[in-house]
Amino acid sequence: MVWFPRCWECSGKWALLFLSALPCGVFLAGCAVTTQQGPAPQSQIVTPSDEPDVRRRARIRLELASSYFDHGQTSVALDEVKQSLAIDPSYGEAYNLRGLVYMRLGDFPSAEEGFKRAIALNASDADAEHNYGWLLCEQKRYSEADQFFQRALSNPTYGSRPKTLMTQGLCQMRAGLRAEAERTLSKAYELDAGNPITGYNLALLLFERQENARAQFYIRRINNSEYANAETLWLGVKVERSVGDRVAMQQLVDQLRKRFPDSKELASFDRGAFDE
Repeated sequence: MVWFPRCWECSGKWALLFLSALPCGVFLAGCAVTTQQGPAPQSQIVTPSDEPDVRRRARIRLELASSYFDHGQTSVALDEVKQSLAIDPSYGEAYNLRGLVYMRLGDFPSAEEGFKRAIALNASDADAEHNYGWLLCEQKRYSEADQFFQRALSNPTYGSRPKTLMTQGLCQMRAGLRAEAERTLSKAYELDAGNPITGYNLALLLFERQENARAQFYIRRINNSEYANAETLWLGVKVERSVGDRVAMQQLVDQLRKRFPDSKELASFDRGAFDE
């Protein structure tokens, strides 16, 4: 079952940095791991004059590492992270990025160690808690994952609540908790209605339990936007067919045929395989 349409996964705009191997058909988060902290309380804001020289040099290395990581240069990013930690072994954000790098490399034990160290050094690091939650979800440790998502969400200074709610909802889908996932994704949608990942998965959940009119609302918004792709169009076709809007259904089929002629979704339509 498709959760995260492929073109979003490949594009820079909505791609999540969950780059470890995903099960076939899973479109994720985010869906949205991050190397940046949320807004800090006023009393914790560090200005250049406050920052020790050691931390400044470590931060510069970490900024380089983050840039390399964002551009897919994972080995170079890891080397920069190592140098950042060699300068300042107490730098929690560097451990968080180290966790992301190892997660991308598929080394889950090292990734887990990185996130744990980041959280141990800064118990209010909601970004590290979010990332650790996703790592746990990747390992099907769903109950533990949910605890870390909740910890991130309970942080009053955390600035990425929609991202974490979306990721938590997708993890709940993986765990088979469909009702919980719908509630969580609905909260994420309330905070960020423009996120196509959230909207797609809400439409999918609603379609699965035959709430077709509600599913139509979410999937139409995506298919009328720049984020439409073969998978969203195909879900839209099935939704419009279910509500009996043959005109809208044919318009989506025409888009599929014109824009994605070699897609498996168009092949499914041509076979009449609406229930696959």
